[in-house]
Amino acid sequence: MQTLNISLYTLALLVMLALLFDFMNGFHDAANAIATVVSTGVLKPHQAVVLAAFFNFIAIAVFQLSVATTVGKGTIEPSIVDHYVVFGALVGAITWNLLTWYYGIPSSSSHALIGGLVGAAVAKGGTSALIASGLIKTITFIVLSPTLGFLFGSLMMLLVSWLFVRSHPQRIDKWFRRMQLVSASMYSLGHGGNDAQKTMGIIWMLLIAAGMVAAEDASPPTWVIVSCYLAISVGTLFGGWRIVKTMGQRITKLRPVGGFCAETGGAMTLFMATALGIPVSTTHTITGAIVGVGSSHKMSAVRWGIAGNIVWAWVFTIPASAFVAAIAWWVGRQIL
Repeated sequence: MQTLNISLYTLALLVMLALLFDFMNGFHDAANAIATVVSTGVLKPHQAVVLAAFFNFIAIAVFQLSVATTVGKGTIEPSIVDHYVVFGALVGAITWNLLTWYYGIPSSSSHALIGGLVGAAVAKGGTSALIASGLIKTITFIVLSPTLGFLFGSLMMLLVSWLFVRSHPQRIDKWFRRMQLVSASMYSLGHGGNDAQKTMGIIWMLLIAAGMVAAEDASPPTWVIVSCYLAISVGTLFGGWRIVKTMGQRITKLRPVGGFCAETGGAMTLFMATALGIPVSTTHTITGAIVGVGSSHKMSAVRWGIAGNIVWAWVFTIPASAFVAAIAWWVGRQIL
């Protein structure tokens, strides 16, 4: 593969832009990890974000870098990668994240990034620049991750209801307020493990293209790994409060037992996807789990209009971020 002729200044600028996206990923998706535990009153917002940020970072010691490999080497052809493609991908993803955050829409940072990569790569090299196998896995899990979240969340709710059918509601509430601390921690662990690796993949592909690291290396440099986990953790500390209310209460009303089941079901999905190296949406996953918990009581407990609006945001995320990325790729050609 031809090595890019890129200045260290431009390289550093793009790494900083990637870390900014990672920070915004944590900021935007903090609601996914903390909305249920805040909305059920188990933790105050500032306590919840500290807990989530801590477990976002601890994920560095738990998960293999399979997702980073998929994003860095399995989404677009390495030969097509240059600083213009990376710039376009990041600008497309960041723009969509800012827009959806402003309107309080829980869209997917992960799919915004994938859409950005697709848009910039196609703008440069056409559809032949895409790696079908990696994209098919990602697109398949657009449907599978909320479906698995729904399944695991509803099954957990049914199992807990059966196990504690004779228990007093006040006792159940007290017990699951404690258990929700565990489930929120596990979900935050899965969030950090899957999402931080997506930015690692972007920086990794840039460093390979610039000849700074070998394409044969099994993992990105240590400084990339640590900085990406740190950036998403700091972003989570700041929290995307506009989205917390949508996720925690507008889809369905949650009690601590429901919050525990939703977070546990979501965490199970994230752990499985990360082990398989599939970049999934934590937003899709926890939304599916929350809907699953709500519908296990009765279908009318879910505000399907709100859920439908969220699904429409999911549908538009990849094409919208791809469109912006293609424009940003052209702009990058003029200014970088």
